[in-house]
Amino acid sequence: MMREEIVFGPIFSRRLGSSLGINLLPERGKLCNFDCIYCECGWNRDGLDDRYVPTAGDLRKALTAKLEECAAKGTPIDSITFSGDGEPTLNPDFAEIIDITLELRDRFYPSSVVSVLSNATMVCRDEVFNALRKVDNPIMKIDAPTAQLAARINRPQGHYDVEEIVKGLLRFEGDFVLQTMFLRSPDFDSSSPEVLGPWMDIVRRLRPREIMAYTIDRETPMKGLEKISAEEMALLLKPLSDEGFKIQIKG
Repeated sequence: MMREEIVFGPIFSRRLGSSLGINLLPERGKLCNFDCIYCECGWNRDGLDDRYVPTAGDLRKALTAKLEECAAKGTPIDSITFSGDGEPTLNPDFAEIIDITLELRDRFYPSSVVSVLSNATMVCRDEVFNALRKVDNPIMKIDAPTAQLAARINRPQGHYDVEEIVKGLLRFEGDFVLQTMFLRSPDFDSSSPEVLGPWMDIVRRLRPREIMAYTIDRETPMKGLEKISAEEMALLLKPLSDEGFKIQIKG
């Protein structure tokens, strides 16, 4: 179970290279409006001991110190990545924090990109959407094509409507990365026709600039989950590849 400081790493990311992580959520807890069966941070119920959410001021202080340290050591940073212990866009200072991060990136590591890993549930809020439009890599998740199927893999905590998410993502006009987890559980199979076909239809509507397809890499809170290999993902996604979509597959 991961529990991260405000700024952590850099660590090696399968998808982003040398990644300096930013956690806008409790350092010793977890705060998310999903409770995904594969989440490397564990179940939400296991992270309730710490509810302190970092402020924009906290972020500026921590990120400045870390970037100064990395620059002095010559440590490479390919991406400054918002991930951490839950959903980063839930932080009430998210928009201001993005502006601060871009300012500090430009000062210390101008060749690095800024990435946000998000479940896309907050894109309908203008301040969140506008902030995401500023970053290099807004990486938005859709794992399942309907709310009923999402309940089996993402376990949303409250209202979740995939069509609302799609409408929010359409505002990017394709200038975002779509991230999707591929796995099998006792009651969810990413490769099944009920999941794969409608998900592909969503991809065709959104036309993201890139698709990140990946599978389980660390211990998961739900037991009995099965990875889907890179080879099988490539076969499953061949129709989209043939249509010209750029797809990054990580097994």
